[in-house]
Amino acid sequence: MARRCRVCKGAPVIDLRQHNAAFCEEHFLRFCRTQVSKTIEKHTMFDHDDRLLVAVSGGKDSLALWDILLELGYNTEGLVIGLGIGDYSSQSTQTARRFARERRLVLHEVDLEAEHGFTIPGAVAGSSRVPCSACGLSKRHLFDRVAREHGFDVVVTGHNLDDEAAVLFGNVLRWQTDYLARQQPVLPAGDGFPRKAKPLVRLGERETAAWCVLRGIDYVLDECPMAEGNNHLAFKDALNALEERTPGTKQDFYLGFLRQGFEHFAPPDAEVSARAALAACTSCGAPTAGERCPFCRLRDNAARESTPIELGRKDH
Repeated sequence: MARRCRVCKGAPVIDLRQHNAAFCEEHFLRFCRTQVSKTIEKHTMFDHDDRLLVAVSGGKDSLALWDILLELGYNTEGLVIGLGIGDYSSQSTQTARRFARERRLVLHEVDLEAEHGFTIPGAVAGSSRVPCSACGLSKRHLFDRVAREHGFDVVVTGHNLDDEAAVLFGNVLRWQTDYLARQQPVLPAGDGFPRKAKPLVRLGERETAAWCVLRGIDYVLDECPMAEGNNHLAFKDALNALEERTPGTKQDFYLGFLRQGFEHFAPPDAEVSARAALAACTSCGAPTAGERCPFCRLRDNAARESTPIELGRKDH
C-alpha cells in the first residue's frame, strides 16, 4: 500500500480504489460514519427521535451498522432471529448476543422453531420455495411483527453496496420492473408495515469488514450454508470481476440507478393509491393481500411436510 492517508498523510490501513484514496484508521472510521450519515440524510431515512430496530445476523454488515448508528447517536435496539440452520444459526445468535451484552444493548430474540414450529430447512422441504426465498419471507415477516409490537418507527437492515448492486444487476438482467420500482434504500411506512431503511448502501463488504476489525467486533465469517448456488452470489462474483478491472463500477451502477434510472420504474402516485387495500391475515393479523399471509402459508406447508402420515391397518 504505497500511498498515504488522503486526509493526514499518515500510514494507511486501507486503500479504497473506487474512491482513489487511502485512509489511516482514524480517517477511515470517520469516512464510514460520513457515508452512512450522508445516506441517512439524502434519503430522509430517519432522525434522532425515531426508534430504530436493527436486524442483526451476527455478520459483519449488521454489526458494523449497529455500531455506526450507536456512534452517530441514534436510538437503537437489535433483533436476531434463530432460523434453525444448524450450527450456523446457533453461532449467529451467540455472536449477536455477545455484541449486545458487551455494550449493554437491548437485543430482541425470535426463535422460528420454538415460536412458530418450523425451521428454514423444514420450510424448504415443505414448499416449492428456494432456501433464500423462504428465509427472506420469514425474516421480513418477523422484522415487521416485532417492530409493530414494540413500537419501533423504522426497521434498519445491513444491506450494503455489494448486496444492492447484485440485486439490481439481477433485476436488470431479467427486467423485473416491479422489483426495480421498489429498489430504493428506504421504503416508507404504510398499510401496517413499518418504514424500512438500508443505511449501508454507500459502503461495500470490504469496508464493513475493515470497520469490524478496527473496532474489535467479532463477527461470523461463514456464509449461510443454504445460500450455496444462489444466483445472487453469481451476480456478486460477476460485479467483483468488473470492479477489479474498473474500480468504482458497482458504485456507479447502483448510485447511478438511484439518480437517473429509478424514476423511470417508480409507479405514479395515482397507481399506488389505486392498489387494493390490505386486510389482516386471518391467522396472525399481519397485513396481507389475501386471506392468509405468505408467512402463515409457509408455516402450514412446513407443518404438513413434517407430520408423519399414518397408514391404515387392516385387521385379519
